[in-house]
Amino acid sequence: MFPTVADVLAMPELRQGDPEVVAAAEAVTRRVRWVHCVELPEVAPLLRGSELVLATGIALPADAAGLDRYVRELSSAGAAGLVVELGRRWTAELPGSLVSACEREKLPLAVLHREVRFVSVTQAVGEQVVDAQVLELRAAGQIHDAFTALSMAEAGPADILAEAARLAGCPVVLESFHHQILGYHTGGRPASDLLHDWEERSRRIRIGERTGYDHRAGRLVTVVGSRGDDWGRLVLVTPQPPPHRHVVLVERAAAALALHRLHARHRDGVERQAHHALLTALRDHPVDDELIGRCAEAGVPLTGRALLGLAARPVVQRRRRTYVAADALTALADSLVVTLRQRGVPALVAVESDDVVALLAPPAGADTDALLAAVAAGTGSPADTVLAVGETVRRPRDAGRSLAEARHVAASLRPDGPARPHHRLADVHLRGLLHLLSGDDRVTRFVQREIGALLDHDAGHGTALYEVLRAVLATGDKTAAAAALHISRPVLYDRIARVERILGRDLSDPATRTSLHVAVLAHGTPPVR
Repeated sequence: MFPTVADVLAMPELRQGDPEVVAAAEAVTRRVRWVHCVELPEVAPLLRGSELVLATGIALPADAAGLDRYVRELSSAGAAGLVVELGRRWTAELPGSLVSACEREKLPLAVLHREVRFVSVTQAVGEQVVDAQVLELRAAGQIHDAFTALSMAEAGPADILAEAARLAGCPVVLESFHHQILGYHTGGRPASDLLHDWEERSRRIRIGERTGYDHRAGRLVTVVGSRGDDWGRLVLVTPQPPPHRHVVLVERAAAALALHRLHARHRDGVERQAHHALLTALRDHPVDDELIGRCAEAGVPLTGRALLGLAARPVVQRRRRTYVAADALTALADSLVVTLRQRGVPALVAVESDDVVALLAPPAGADTDALLAAVAAGTGSPADTVLAVGETVRRPRDAGRSLAEARHVAASLRPDGPARPHHRLADVHLRGLLHLLSGDDRVTRFVQREIGALLDHDAGHGTALYEVLRAVLATGDKTAAAAALHISRPVLYDRIARVERILGRDLSDPATRTSLHVAVLAHGTPPVR
């Protein structure tokens, strides 16, 4: 670790000059990368940053404006500090304008009351800096070797975080961009102290680049990701400003975490393709011994097991149109796989057009209700994810039926239906039946007879009377319908009258309302995606 300005002032070579800090004393903790002994009024272009400048002042400007400019240029160049020896230019004390300028720029200024050999100071500091650089290089090499070995062994996040905490001697936390903790290692510190109010405290951390240190929070932070796909932050908890090797450490650990994720995605991608082929075969083809054997080779035995079809889909609602983003389905599949692996449940998991489809194969005596509760908790809240479940079957040849049933339930659920941890066939009622019959021409002709005139009127006149009909039938109450449509009751009455004229029907008649409601359900709004 490079010495600080205070460390340099305390060295024997400078201590014999009776140094006194006269400005910006709070900044003497700055690190010194090198020492320059230079007598030029325009020294800033010669600096690279973190240098301690030694001078007698013989070439410095004589006026206050010139001294102010000199200090500002030093500060802009990133100088660590300025040390001026009395005797050649100034004998008793330094000019007040020089002191004020350094105080204003927070540039440490020290005065030497006795003469020192600047060459000895340069040599001593240089030796210490070189020694520190050698130590940093050795530490960086050890860090590189450690994380290369972990990457070659395909170590997981837990091992990577443990090694980072060991090498740094500090706690480390891996978090998402939403400041949710993905993993951590306390480094011997109590977990309750480390993680208390983590999200709130982490939101206050600000770094300007991919890697940075927040002095107020005492956190060294680097972004975790690869190929433009950043997905988290690695945080090293260190109240003291970190040495360079800690910066190398967090960046190397972040690279190892990103590489592990890429490898995991590749493995999961290949595995998911194989699972998709098996699930398709179970649904669309007779189940024979060869197919049962292929599933067993994939790690999912079908015999002697309770088989349970499952379909999960993210809830993404849009006005008059819904869709599911591919990355949302992939993230949902990842969550499902992790949850099932944690519980030791073999499963085939694949991503399809709208759903994540899975066939679970827990042991025959397993508690399926507890398993489904764990899956629901692991894949998100009911407001975020629809989880549909098929019938539990015992024979491999019935697995396809359970899978098809789960997808049918997921596709049949109402957008505004009750939020449950998971849904079964009994939860979809008439909507489920109409979904099964949605390809039947007789249902299509029925919808056209019942509400076709209203749909044609809306298309031709740019009105939204179908939405009025749907709200009235769905709520069964005009006050609730008006609230749902965000219109007044008098306006609603006028629009109901227009609907009745166009359809030639009386909405107060129970049989008419039932028939129209079935037609609306069959025509439907897009199901929850």
